[in-house]
Amino acid sequence: MALSHLNLLRPVLCRFLPSVVRSPLLTSSRVPSLPHTSCPALLPNYVRHYATKKSKAKAKGQTAKVNINAALVEDIISLEEVKEDMAAVLATLKEDFSRNLSIRTSPGALDHITVTTKDGKFPLNQLGQISMKSPQLLVVNMTGFPEAMAAVTRALQDSSMGLNPEVEGTIIRVPVPKVTREHRENLVKLAKQFSNKAKDSLRKVRTNAVARVKKSKEGVSEDTIHLIEKQIQQMADGYVADTDKQLATKTKELLG
Repeated sequence: MALSHLNLLRPVLCRFLPSVVRSPLLTSSRVPSLPHTSCPALLPNYVRHYATKKSKAKAKGQTAKVNINAALVEDIISLEEVKEDMAAVLATLKEDFSRNLSIRTSPGALDHITVTTKDGKFPLNQLGQISMKSPQLLVVNMTGFPEAMAAVTRALQDSSMGLNPEVEGTIIRVPVPKVTREHRENLVKLAKQFSNKAKDSLRKVRTNAVARVKKSKEGVSEDTIHLIEKQIQQMADGYVADTDKQLATKTKELLG
């Protein structure tokens, strides 16, 4: 509507503007006189660009990232320690994936199993000598600690590997489950359990960190507290995303 009105006024402006441009006030301001033929160029056609629904949705989904200098808030909380705690959770997840979710048989596949005895808890490889007789059979020689036979057998049965050990004197035979489609899918389920456990641990780290920040409210502005909490949440979100990536990679590996 406005553009149509301007177009109607174009002839009037063309007659009026040359006399204005040649006035002493504008000339003294070093405004060059414009030829009468250039008048149409003084009224360009302006186009207003409107945001599309897609661009609006994209802008709405984006949140401003926070990047606080850790040294400036170390009196309130150590962001480096929070980061280290979250990194430790991710490292534990990778270790769990490596030890518990391998479809390849090796003597080291049983090393992580913890055995509870009357003298305390010990890794299986400290109580027995583990060897591989075939790709489908592992053997644990308990000659050195025969008194721990029952505890080792129970630990193997209670592991998340679906093992059914067979005892022969001081020797424990451990048949390795065949790598069937069902076995692979069970390993994927176990991977999800490890992943969810890691996310729970990340939430605990975040919750504890935020609680420490809130206890330091005295003498600290609300804006500063809010920014620190946002930084902690941002760190947690990053490690949760890394956890999802680890799960996706492991799932692809297990299903083949």
